[in-house]
Amino acid sequence: MTRLFGFFLRFLPAHHTPASTPGVARQLMERAGDRAGRNPRQARELRRAAFAYLSVVR
Repeated sequence: MTRLFGFFLRFLPAHHTPASTPGVARQLMERAGDRAGRNPRQARELRRAAFAYLSVVR
């Protein structure tokens, strides 16, 4: 029974941690860089959102 259970567990995805998802903060910062010349206020908000995300994840 244990072997059967172990067999099925191999096909499940590995434990997903938010820190292993490099993308949310990076995408926010890239968007902020894109907006910096056109809309500095929106760029600042995006940077704050990226920092807030990183503080929650860590």
